[in-house]
Amino acid sequence: MFLQYPRQKPRRTVRVGATVALIGWLAYPVWARQAPPVTLSETPRAFVLSNGILTVQIDKYSGNITSWKYKGLELMSREQGYWSQVGSTRHFGAKRMALVRVSPAASHGAEVEVAVRALYDAHNPSDQLPVDVEWRYTLFREASWLYASALWHHPPSYPSFSVGEARMCLKLNPAVFDYLVVDAQRQQKMATGYDWDHGIQLNLKEARRLTTGVRAGEVEHKYDYAAVLYQTPAYGWTSTHDGVGFWMINPSFEYLSGGPTRPELTGHVDTVLLNMWLSSHYGGSWLAIDKGEDWTKFVGPFVLYVNSGSTPQAMWHDALHRAALEKAKWPYPWVDDPNYPSASHRGTADGQILVHDPYHPHLEVRDMWVGLTAPDYPAHQPVGFPPMVDWQRDAAHYQFWVQANRDGSFRIPNIRPGHYTLHAFATGVLGEFEKTDISINAGETLHLGRLIWIPKYYGKPLWEIGVPDRTAREFRHGDHYWQWGLYYLYPKEFPHGVQFVIGKSDWHRDWNYCQPPIIYGDPEWGTVWQVADSIWSIYFTLPKALAGKAYLRLAFCGSRQGTHITVLVNGRVVGDTGPLPDSGVMHRDGIQGYWCERDVAFDASLLKAGQNVIQLKLEAHDWPQGVLYDYLRLEVSPTTSILTGARE
Repeated sequence: MFLQYPRQKPRRTVRVGATVALIGWLAYPVWARQAPPVTLSETPRAFVLSNGILTVQIDKYSGNITSWKYKGLELMSREQGYWSQVGSTRHFGAKRMALVRVSPAASHGAEVEVAVRALYDAHNPSDQLPVDVEWRYTLFREASWLYASALWHHPPSYPSFSVGEARMCLKLNPAVFDYLVVDAQRQQKMATGYDWDHGIQLNLKEARRLTTGVRAGEVEHKYDYAAVLYQTPAYGWTSTHDGVGFWMINPSFEYLSGGPTRPELTGHVDTVLLNMWLSSHYGGSWLAIDKGEDWTKFVGPFVLYVNSGSTPQAMWHDALHRAALEKAKWPYPWVDDPNYPSASHRGTADGQILVHDPYHPHLEVRDMWVGLTAPDYPAHQPVGFPPMVDWQRDAAHYQFWVQANRDGSFRIPNIRPGHYTLHAFATGVLGEFEKTDISINAGETLHLGRLIWIPKYYGKPLWEIGVPDRTAREFRHGDHYWQWGLYYLYPKEFPHGVQFVIGKSDWHRDWNYCQPPIIYGDPEWGTVWQVADSIWSIYFTLPKALAGKAYLRLAFCGSRQGTHITVLVNGRVVGDTGPLPDSGVMHRDGIQGYWCERDVAFDASLLKAGQNVIQLKLEAHDWPQGVLYDYLRLEVSPTTSILTGARE
């Protein structure tokens, strides 16, 4: 028998009483007070929220969205709009509680908010996740969108836990939605679940060659719809026959893991729409909390937006406009929770970062990201990662990033009070700026002033390949990297491996987006018969022999666990990168993942007058072992000291 759980009293009534509750109602916009009111009805099993535009049903036990109607049209499939996580323990707590946090009566018909709690049962732990979770849904008058949020709390007395993925997943009605929009380059009518079921599985369980439907003959691979969420303000499904769209909008990225360079899944075949706030894809994050830690994270509120229009593109542009409006409202003043500071209880940081590059005094820095993150901390790591968790992997804390102006000036608003490290990286600059020990106080603006970033050099640069931007976008196939199986083309396009000549070759054409093993197989069927080592060669001419120390700077934006690159200079092995971290970018058809730099030093006397060759050897053990380079640079110094440093 389903239990009827106690409800929390309406928050405004509890906090301020009837008189001030009326004042709160008057604070709502006039249009909201004149529109049809929000209503809440209940059954023993479900909440039903409605405002005349949307009618959304929430299961009181699971917290799932079991029905979503837009002007009477059912948009949800199989009662599946759910929160889930993947980790060492798969199930949320067994103790459940359903709450009405804001009733329509308390808000005078302007707002309703309900919640479902899943609490850890320490007396019967079994395979429960030792964390308390509360899922919330908020609907306003005359809104065609619903706000969703989740509050995770781990008290110190709970056992340790780890989670690799956490997300909200919506399985939309396939009878309505048939067209997926990720970004300007990826918009198309999609295959159906039937098409997927009757496709031919290829080299990955997530990849099938379709034999039926509008995309027959093409390969369907869910990772081909992955995107950097910081660059994707609205993505979703539309209907080409019903003229309706369903969109995921993150108005802030503070609660997302991995910072502004991390790609993530957005949606895929079978009308799935995702908000992956935590994931280990592409070398992403891993959340691990120890016993004794008092940890809380507030995820969202994010926006589930529904609209209508004549074309998918028109609906997408409307969703982008809604995303901009929601971003401007952040932090939402209506959220009433001590774990979600209001604007007046947050801080601001501003300043200017100037890049002083001793070898490029007129360098024009582009696309600089500046962020405040938690200081690095020891990892409870998956195998193959560095021992410290940096911002690229952090999921336990909040991050606050902005893009600086062209002159390097920046202003980071709405920062939660706390202790942070400032980071910056930019297109055209190898490495990262870092400033530690920054404290942000509520209601204050921290003026950091002018900060000088002197990029690290070991010596004078002799040549470079690529552009340091933490992607392999500028290389061959980088402009359509999301196409499944590009690594199969490598033996045909580079039958002798990459043979790159400094000063003559063009890296857009002559440097592949990834260095895969040589894969012998049939790309039509996705088979792999065997793999072989791949060797890339870089030829360059020097006017005279050199002395001192040489440094090959290698920046990677994708690799596979256990993979390493051996470096040879004029046929002699001089070192290797050591094991590279597992980011699984190539086989997920990506262009970027966890970024790292490996520098290989060698005696500069190995370089001679005339032609020289540096070779990069990848030893193959399995086909997914490809690596992606962001940037390469050769430097030579007459001494072994580093000329300048990247840290302040």
